[in-house]
Amino acid sequence: MKVIILGCGGSAGVPMLGGEDGRGIWGDCDPYEPRNIRTRASIFIQMDDGEGILVDTGPDVRAQLLAHGISAFKSIFYTHAHADHIAGLDEVRGINRVVQQPLKAYGTPTVLEEIQTRFSYVFKPWTPPHFFRAVVEAHPVPLAGDVVIGGYKLSLFEQSHGRIPSSGLRCGDFAYSTDVVELPERSLQVLSGVDTWVVDCFQKQPHSAHAWLERVLEWKEQIKPRRLILTHMGTDMDWAWMQDNLPEGVEAAWDGLTLTRPDPERG
Repeated sequence: MKVIILGCGGSAGVPMLGGEDGRGIWGDCDPYEPRNIRTRASIFIQMDDGEGILVDTGPDVRAQLLAHGISAFKSIFYTHAHADHIAGLDEVRGINRVVQQPLKAYGTPTVLEEIQTRFSYVFKPWTPPHFFRAVVEAHPVPLAGDVVIGGYKLSLFEQSHGRIPSSGLRCGDFAYSTDVVELPERSLQVLSGVDTWVVDCFQKQPHSAHAWLERVLEWKEQIKPRRLILTHMGTDMDWAWMQDNLPEGVEAAWDGLTLTRPDPERG
């Protein structure tokens, strides 16, 4: 199994729009360090048999897929329905044309209903043989529990993202937790024994909807993953600073980081 970090930035990316010259707001991030350039948070899970699962379709998804040569998959998993995780849904029309079928969109009933209110035309039945629009089929899944996506078992777990819940996922000994500020005890139990955990860490100071560095380090002591990788990072999280200050076993993601893990069991 291969996991590609397509994007590891917060909702506005890094740099954010604006700045004195109109070329971006970098905050504490060095603009001359390429690994500080962050598109919106997303990952792609590629199984050894070719099965692929895209996690979220943010506004940068077209460029992300092109950058990594990803053009064929049949499943999308949605962690939640905020715009920085769904706004690129139209772009999967190109994938429809490659695989010649509708894609399956997985998420909680609430998440899928909200996405359908914004992209109702995408969920209309396909009229073969052409794709003049993106076409996906809704497949509701629970907020927590085991599900089968693309023939593989994933363990979903509940997360608090401030005012709304979001879904974390575990796939074999890999786990992904974007947009999370609190984890209930039962979710910590799902994460027990995980080897590699990619987790939200928006900034150094406390935040109402996103984990921050101290909280993530507390989780590390509880869960004890071998490798903990920070994602969904804002302009507070400079690459060089993290290289110099993060403790052993904790590292920063960058757009394009690729992780290799054993394939999980098939469902």
